[in-house]
Amino acid sequence: MASTATPEAPVIAGDRLTPGWLKIVWLYLMLVPALVWGFSSLSGSRSLASALITIITVGFGHSIGLHRGIIHRSYRCARFTRGLLAYLFVHTGLGGPLSWVRVHYFRDYWQNRMDCPAYFRYDHSMAKDYYWNLHFALKSGDISRYEIPDEDLYDPWLAFLEKTWYLHVLAAAGLIWAFFGFEAMIVCVPLRISITILGHWFVGFISHKYGYARYDIDDATEHGYNNWVLGALSFGEGFHNNHHAHPSSAKMSTEWYELDLGWYLVAGLRAVGLVWDVQVVGHDHTQKARAKERSFRWRWPWQD
Repeated sequence: MASTATPEAPVIAGDRLTPGWLKIVWLYLMLVPALVWGFSSLSGSRSLASALITIITVGFGHSIGLHRGIIHRSYRCARFTRGLLAYLFVHTGLGGPLSWVRVHYFRDYWQNRMDCPAYFRYDHSMAKDYYWNLHFALKSGDISRYEIPDEDLYDPWLAFLEKTWYLHVLAAAGLIWAFFGFEAMIVCVPLRISITILGHWFVGFISHKYGYARYDIDDATEHGYNNWVLGALSFGEGFHNNHHAHPSSAKMSTEWYELDLGWYLVAGLRAVGLVWDVQVVGHDHTQKARAKERSFRWRWPWQD
């Protein structure tokens, strides 16, 4: 039963939603100091440093390392490169890599069905989605149903990072404080991570609700939408309708006017030989069988 307090969740084979206490504590551990000291600590050099860390962690670590590389296998790379990109993901401050692998498979499984539960649908308000997605976690009673590859689920390095991710972030915060001062630490850790967490959630919410789409996914609840601005700001993650239709493509843009900065990062790694066998929409068979191209359409907030 859906309610404001507890999101409706799948209950097959013991799946259940529980408060994600670690991510709740972590979110506000970052957000409170960011709000108290973050904006007064800003300077040109600190902002530039924070932006560069964001490109390295969110761009390389999350968008192309964990999402396109580990989860969707849109390219091949050496085990060292895979492990390094996973470590960079840890420093996004978004959480443990295995938690994100699991939730991605959970979400894809349910969103590609017609009986998708409310927790993974996007037919509710932004306030409710903030509460649900940033404060709850799905615990699966039968994780085998989601067909997560064993090489990911039981990867020793990913398992180590899953248990220790927050220690790496806190250690980095301590080093920045020690060498560059309190204000630099605030800008480069709590403020940056708060923007990353809230930005990732916001891009995910908007790109499932509003924008333009050119694909429908047969027998699926969620099809996603594309957003020019959010796509450019999120290393291509905002082109979500394209991604739903072409999940194995390392390039999330499909038209000249869609700026996917993550694709340029992948192309750069390919140019220096760190990744290979890169799958690209328009050049490789990346479109899922259930994705059907249809006439261009928009969805706006006032259509709710």
